[in-house]
Amino acid sequence: MARRAPPARFGPLQLVLAAAGAAAAALDVCAAAGLAAGYARGGQPGRAALALALLAAASAAAQACSWLWLRSDPPALRPGLPAGLLAALHLLQLGVLFRCLYALKVGWKVCWAKAEEEEEQSRMAFLSHDISMLRLFKTFLENTPQLTLILYVILQTNKAEPSQGLGICTAFLCVTWSLLDYHQSLRSFLQDKYKLSLGSSIVYFLWNLFLICPRILTVALFALLWPYGIAVHFPLVWLAMFLWVSLQGTDFMESPGPEQLYRAVVAVILYFSWFNVAAGRTLYRSIIYHSFILVDSTLLALSWLWCRSPSDEQSYLVLVLSAALPCYLLGLSLRVTYYKWLHPNVWVQQEGGYDEVDANGRSEGLEFHLLSVPALTNRRMRWLAQTHFHVPQPLGQRFQNRAAAVESSV
Repeated sequence: MARRAPPARFGPLQLVLAAAGAAAAALDVCAAAGLAAGYARGGQPGRAALALALLAAASAAAQACSWLWLRSDPPALRPGLPAGLLAALHLLQLGVLFRCLYALKVGWKVCWAKAEEEEEQSRMAFLSHDISMLRLFKTFLENTPQLTLILYVILQTNKAEPSQGLGICTAFLCVTWSLLDYHQSLRSFLQDKYKLSLGSSIVYFLWNLFLICPRILTVALFALLWPYGIAVHFPLVWLAMFLWVSLQGTDFMESPGPEQLYRAVVAVILYFSWFNVAAGRTLYRSIIYHSFILVDSTLLALSWLWCRSPSDEQSYLVLVLSAALPCYLLGLSLRVTYYKWLHPNVWVQQEGGYDEVDANGRSEGLEFHLLSVPALTNRRMRWLAQTHFHVPQPLGQRFQNRAAAVESSV
């Protein structure tokens, strides 16, 4: 079996990145509010209301998830604030920002402590995991719809301000980065999982970028042709994704009600990008998903080509659209390249081990980094790690039983 990766330690670099993430989250809210204000000043109250509605919906969903997670967390993982104050912060839409600031406080303590304590390292790891997932949720609930709206406005007006072009590039990078950050966070949760190398990270980043760009472009073009058609298309595709996620039997939240919220959020992510939610082999589910998205995006593009009015001002869009399919196929090719040659599994297999999502049950030796601190059990990340990396049920059950025994004795 391959050597085990040492537990990830939170250092000054990670603290700087965490601070940058908190600042970026605050700036992102300000930018979205500024975009809505710009629409309102330009005499476009409908677009301003839509931008604010997207911002409010994304914030409400992220705050709800954050509050539900805090309520279900072990006492050792909760901030030292009264429950009423935490609830008030989330009602004021400040809960996620408070999480980021609290993580910075703990991170500072961990970085500059004279002696590293495993408990503090574990606490910081779990805080980072939650923030990474909340960032992923908020990105897809807010940034991808906002990105589609900005692209729609640019295509409709046939002009782009420098700030809009910069905003589009930044938004695409943020969306793709959130996926990479989430994947790296999951890999750090298990001892046997190697970190992604720089080359693997770049390919992982690029494949998601090349898959998401054509999807958003075709949705924006379809909205350009039928603005109200998206109000029909999105709910239908979202409902199909929600049913698909439900049929896979997720078990992320503590109770059935919040679980529906999780499935609803994942369905929004699946509207734009692949997201694994069930244990076992992902190959066939991935083929089904990408085939569905490819057919759906192709129909949207063909609808625009068939019904558009010929115009010299928008003739360039045909060339842009013609590049969407090769871009999507390039993304799929990069994904195949990653799993065949750049996935950490390739390195581990050379050492006689394993490290892949579809481990086919060869996971008897997988262990979590934080088994030595069972009071800091984060059920959500444990379930996600089991789902994505096929941790066998006996080990997961032993981990759960040990944590439950400790929590019951507190």
